[in-house]
Order: sequence, then structure tokens, then C-alpha cells
Amino acid sequence: MFSYTRPREAILDYDRWYLKRQGEWQAAAVCEGKRHGKTVIAHLEGVDDRDGAADLVNCDIAVDREAMPEADDGSYYWADLEGLKVVRRDGTELGTVAYLMETGANDVLVVQGEQERLIPFVAEEVILDVDLDNGVISVDWDWD
Repeated sequence: MFSYTRPREAILDYDRWYLKRQGEWQAAAVCEGKRHGKTVIAHLEGVDDRDGAADLVNCDIAVDREAMPEADDGSYYWADLEGLKVVRRDGTELGTVAYLMETGANDVLVVQGEQERLIPFVAEEVILDVDLDNGVISVDWDWD
């Protein structure tokens, strides 16, 4: 699997996952796992052969929010940023965060509004403030 946790194998710290299969979330117990190159491999309870594992290809994986550690200062869970309004320093609203992408150099906000914009998540240079309570991200971004 591909994990967005940092480090990637930190997904194995959660003993219960939820797998989205055919539009339904199903609980799955994690027996064991390890990092394998750029991905992570895991053995889930009740999935004991390749055919069972093949049935899980392209499933989304989620964990209970309560099981996740609090984000450090200046760090955010992507799920907390999705849906926030993005506003330039002059007050111009650019749209809302649809999702984020990992590019290697930095994460990128995909902002949908009048047009779709890709805004690098670079603290203090581009991202001026993240106000989770009011649902607003302030940016210094003029490039269209």
C-alpha cells in the first residue's frame, strides 16, 4: 500500500484500519506489517492469500481520528485543511481547498474557485496563516 503517514510505516501504529470497499467502510485488524521500498506491506486479519489481498487493491484506508496524535505546532492533517477557504492577503477569496498533493519538495493545496489553482504549502512564504477555528487559510499568492 501507499501510506501518507510520515514515516510511511507509521500507518502500522494503528491496529484497526477502515477499508473502503464498494462504497462501504469495513473495519480490518492489522496483524503485522513492514516498510517495503517506497510502500508498506501488511497482513490483515482474515486476508491470508494473494487473492484476498488482490481484492483490496485501490481501497482507501482510514483510521479513527481519536487514535491519531495531535499535530505539532505548524503541522496539519490534510483532512483538516480540505474544505477551508483560501484568501489572499488583500482579502481576495481564491476558493476552497479541494485536496492536497505531495510533490516531494512540498505539499500543494489544490484550490477550486473561479479557476483551479495549485498553491505550494510553504509556511511563512506562501502560507501566511491557517485558522482552523474560522476555516480560513491566508496566502501570499498572486501567480495565476
